[in-house]
Amino acid sequence: MKKISRYFYVLPMMAFGFALLLSSCEDGKSYADMLTDEEHAVNRFLADQRVSNEIPADTVFEVGPDAPYYRIDEDGNVYMQVLNAGTKTEANMAHKDQLIYFRNMRYNLSYYTPAHYDADGYVPGQLPAGEGNSEDVSYLNSSFRFENTELAESIRWGQGLQMPLYYLPIDCEVNLVIKSQLGRNDEIAYVVPYMYNVRYYKSQI
Repeated sequence: MKKISRYFYVLPMMAFGFALLLSSCEDGKSYADMLTDEEHAVNRFLADQRVSNEIPADTVFEVGPDAPYYRIDEDGNVYMQVLNAGTKTEANMAHKDQLIYFRNMRYNLSYYTPAHYDADGYVPGQLPAGEGNSEDVSYLNSSFRFENTELAESIRWGQGLQMPLYYLPIDCEVNLVIKSQLGRNDEIAYVVPYMYNVRYYKSQI
C-alpha cells in the first residue's frame, strides 16, 4: 500500500500551539474536553455508515453512496468514501507541487442527527445545512499545491483534504470525514469535525 508522507501525520507546530493557547473556551471546556466531544460527534456519524479500517491492498475502492468510509490515516483523523473513482492513469495522478483545484461542501458533524426510530418508523441520519462552493458557480474554485508544506494557500486548507489524491486520480469525487487536527489550519483551535464532499480538478496551466 502506498505510504503517505510524514507531512500528513504531523501538525504544524504553530497551529497546534495556537490551539492549546485557546484551549480555555466557551462553557469552560478544556481542549481535552473539546477533543472528546469531537470524537463523539464523529462516532455518531460513522455509526450510521459502513466503515472499513483498512485501505484495500490494491487500492481498488468500493464506489458510490453506499460505499464504506475507509480510514485513511493511522490515527483515525480522516475517513474517505469514494463517490467517483475517476480515471486512474499515471498522467492523471497528482504529483508534488502540482496545482489542484477543488470544489466542496462541508457539514459540521457536531450538529449531525443520528438515524433513529420515531412513531412513524425509521428516520435516516440527517446532516445540518452545508457551506461551500460546490454548487454556486459565482464562487471560484479553491486550490492548493499538492504536498506543498510551505505555501500558505496550500497549508490553510489542512492536510486531510489532500489525502485522497495519494490513492485516487485528480478527477475523483469523495466524501471525507476530517477531524480538526487535519482540517483547516485557521480552525484547529475550535475542534470541530466536518464531513466534506469534494471534487478535484486538474489545472490546465
